[in-house]
Amino acid sequence: MSTAEPLVLAIDQGTSATKAILVDRRGDIVAHGSVPLELSTPAPGWVEQSAEEIWAGCGRAVAACLDGRNASSVAAIGLSTQRESLLLWDRATGEPLSPLVSWLDKRTAGDPALLRAVPRAELVREVSGLPLDPMFSAPKAAWLLDRYDPDRRRSRAGELCLGTVDSWLLFKLGGAHLIEVGNAARTQLLDVRRCAWDRRLTQIFDVPLEVLPRVVPSQGPFPSARGLAPLADGVPVTAVLGDSHAALFAHAGWAPGTVKATYGTGSSVMAVVPSAARVSSGLCLTVAWQTGGNPTWAVEGNVRSTGATVNWLAGVLGRGPAELAELAADSSEGVVVVPAFGGLGAPWWDENAVGLISGLTLGTHPGHLARAALESIAFQVEDVVAAVERETGPVTRLLADGGPTGNPVLMRLQADTSGRLVERALARDLSALGAAHLAGLTRGVWDRAALERLDRPRESYAPTGDETTRARRLAHWHTAVRRSRLRATTDETATGEVGRTPEPPPRAAVPHRTPEPSTAKGAS
Repeated sequence: MSTAEPLVLAIDQGTSATKAILVDRRGDIVAHGSVPLELSTPAPGWVEQSAEEIWAGCGRAVAACLDGRNASSVAAIGLSTQRESLLLWDRATGEPLSPLVSWLDKRTAGDPALLRAVPRAELVREVSGLPLDPMFSAPKAAWLLDRYDPDRRRSRAGELCLGTVDSWLLFKLGGAHLIEVGNAARTQLLDVRRCAWDRRLTQIFDVPLEVLPRVVPSQGPFPSARGLAPLADGVPVTAVLGDSHAALFAHAGWAPGTVKATYGTGSSVMAVVPSAARVSSGLCLTVAWQTGGNPTWAVEGNVRSTGATVNWLAGVLGRGPAELAELAADSSEGVVVVPAFGGLGAPWWDENAVGLISGLTLGTHPGHLARAALESIAFQVEDVVAAVERETGPVTRLLADGGPTGNPVLMRLQADTSGRLVERALARDLSALGAAHLAGLTRGVWDRAALERLDRPRESYAPTGDETTRARRLAHWHTAVRRSRLRATTDETATGEVGRTPEPPPRAAVPHRTPEPSTAKGAS
């Protein structure tokens, strides 16, 4: 290790960009690099990315981050990655055989691999903690193997590697076929309680164990990094986390009663739970992280389209995404956007739900549509937070992070829609920051007490309005959601039986209480 102050490098490999940050001992981000990433849609419902472009983007982001910096001061590397996306590569050559099939991809909806799992849907959910849905990796794995190794001969011979993004990057960095346990928990092939691959699940999806990576804790051991100039080869990788898990870690989300929402292309609402008990059908049970030999479990709900809704409407209206907040009217005047572009995620898990706009009149103008698009984000997040509340008890504070949270109109809407205090993290790139925190903790840059003392500046939005108005707005939203789901509930041939769940009960009506806003810069 360099005699200079140790720095932690974190790489956040996301859907739309790969970012790298340098974090000093005070927890401050002192350097940043970012490289955009392309999505390809070669067929309706298909979403792919280039595995080689992802790897090259990591190198470019690191080089940009370290430009003008002393690379020898980097003491450790942490990785934060998009999760359910999957690819297949040749173990001997390291060459990808397939594109990266994105978590956004819907090609497996109605595919035999998913349909043959339907009779055992309850077993899949009980063991993996996840409902049957095309978002998760298992049906993607079956689809890839059916096309590139249909008889599974090469897979069983150990010639091929299946892996999520973290697995791919670890292979490129150090040549080992590994997967971090939190990412593995999103594949639908892992026993979420034993933190090990489950033969019943691998048999249901026809995925040989020999093609899967070895599951390791969030602190490794991982191979040391190579090929990230100007870093010298041999810098240790000491933490890997899924992006949503990393954001929760950056929030110090292990504190009781903490619920966080990460806003991005889609959104993840997550809260740590004390045990791996079964959760309601609207939520997932997952491994948040595993440190010190012990797993920490979390409940999570995934919203498929939040930031993507804004980008879509901006394109339709011929505006930039940042302009929508300025364009948005003070009221949607009854217009509702249900952004079920690829079905609805939590708490509905209805892949056959369709996107719709309702409440249009001759007086509707673009400002009403812009307002409705922003409201759809707040409504969807609140639906999941309410489901989490039914599992964990009262939730009065929502910790928010991600690019869209920089929109004050959205944060105000979220607080007023939820009736909860919303605290927006002011630090940028929270997923990368969480990976840096765990990497530095593992390397000894911080101990747990020092990590908890790090400054976490936040901006608070206390809810306004009354509970009656809030309940009426939510009821109007749920009416539109029911219309969106009508095809799945009436079409007897719909494959939407996969992953369908009953509508969650409404949030209990309670007298509205406005929490005291936090004013301390580093309140946690």
